Amino acid sequence: METFNGIPTAALDFYAALEDNNNREWWLAHKDQYDGAVQAPLAALLRELEPRFGPGKIFRPYRDVRFSPNKEPYKSAQGMFVSNHEGVGFYLQVSADGLLVGGGYHSVAPAQLARYRAAVDASASGKGLETIMTGLVAAGFTIEGQTLKTIPRGYSKDHARPELLKHKTLSASLSLGSPGWMATTAAQGHIEEYWERLRPLVDWVIRYAAP
Repeated sequence: METFNGIPTAALDFYAALEDNNNREWWLAHKDQYDGAVQAPLAALLRELEPRFGPGKIFRPYRDVRFSPNKEPYKSAQGMFVSNHEGVGFYLQVSADGLLVGGGYHSVAPAQLARYRAAVDASASGKGLETIMTGLVAAGFTIEGQTLKTIPRGYSKDHARPELLKHKTLSASLSLGSPGWMATTAAQGHIEEYWERLRPLVDWVIRYAAP
């Protein structure tokens, strides 16, 4: 079992080159670089993170091009998702731009959306989420997710939390670039710290909106 020693800068170099060579021939010729610089370090990191954050998975590097006008066969980034609850959890991404951390949920199941909106509408839980998101923005995170253009039907146009009500999915992310600690064993601790900042959001979703 390989020990986690950091995410090498070669992982970023791999994706920078892939952007200009997104084809099967190039991938097969450089598969060893992907295995050694991307997949293996992330697999080792995942084993270290799972006891604290829950079981996880490393996404497949291949794109589903069946219904997409973009026929490039490989993803331009490698993602990892860790969760103790289906569809809600923590995210790490490696790309040519460096590291990105995130957390939240991406399900648009009708029952979950109804619970989410009810919790945003309720005074205590709604104010709690508002405080969480304000803190994340202050810490530099970007709030993301699918949103409606207007407040959903059945809620007042003068609602105290209109922007949160518009969300169908909700997450927050932070681009880290390639910090000096990325290629060292200290990367695990730093990633854990960022995920802990996201834990209040993840916990709120699990408590009030998850299936």
